[in-house]
Amino acid sequence: MLKVASIALIAVVVIATALTLWKVGQRKLEAARDFPPDGTFVNVDGHPVHYVELGTGPDLVLLHGASGNTRDFTFDLAGKLAKSYRVIIFDRPGLGHTPPLKRSGVTILDQADLLSKAAQQLGAQTPIVAGQSFGGAVAMAWAVNHPDRISAVVSMAGATYPWEGELDAFNARLAHSIKGPIIARLISAWASADYVADSIEGVFAPQSAPSGYGAHIGVPMILNPHSLIANAQQRHDLRPQVQALHSKYSKLDLPVEIVHGDADITVGLYVHSTRMVDDIKGANLVVLPGVGHMPQHVSHPEVIAAIDRAAVRAGLR
Repeated sequence: MLKVASIALIAVVVIATALTLWKVGQRKLEAARDFPPDGTFVNVDGHPVHYVELGTGPDLVLLHGASGNTRDFTFDLAGKLAKSYRVIIFDRPGLGHTPPLKRSGVTILDQADLLSKAAQQLGAQTPIVAGQSFGGAVAMAWAVNHPDRISAVVSMAGATYPWEGELDAFNARLAHSIKGPIIARLISAWASADYVADSIEGVFAPQSAPSGYGAHIGVPMILNPHSLIANAQQRHDLRPQVQALHSKYSKLDLPVEIVHGDADITVGLYVHSTRMVDDIKGANLVVLPGVGHMPQHVSHPEVIAAIDRAAVRAGLR
């Protein structure tokens, strides 16, 4: 009887594994079919970097946050900015259509180095760099480590300082070399539409996601196992990286503009942005009353005004 039960259990595991892998494959096919690269690629030291370019004017690089891609900005904001700027939107490594730099240990310094070189190859020698959330951390790493490759920084709810509390256990498991690939494939295969919708709404809270945002952003791309793993590794490793980085902010000698909502519970205003004003001479902070973590979608006038101020202060307009 025990032998029969063991055989049955093995059969169930094999069937479940096969079905999971099949669903993962279907998700990848869906991503390739419905969300092909909407830009082009630049090769940096042998590594392809996907980017979308719009408009003309002073060079402006946009860096998306965690779990994001170029589509976060092409949904709406980039088109408005392209009326005044040459907008370059990068997929950060491991996300969207830019392959991971490596399986683990990819830092914000690695990303800043890769993307600043990509910008230079595109003729954007000293762009304004605007980053949202995790992209804000990469923007600050760009400014600190490559001050000759940047004119100004705009942080949109940027995760730029170390925070208190325990690290996210979910990201720790997903970033694990053995557990991570298993969990990532389970999520990719079985994450429901309701789960995805709730996750998007949670990031936008207390506002709601704009109509059509979920369909535009490319959820099948986000749920690709390699993207889930890369995103988790980067998030899990961020705190010690900004711990090492933030002590160098006071040495920055370039315009820094910050927009941050006071209702942001993902990246707290007082943990991250208020401190930057104290540390960086001339840094300007605009607090958005009642706004959550996605000002690039819900506060266009304030975000565009911050970018315009950065351009004027940098002598680009």
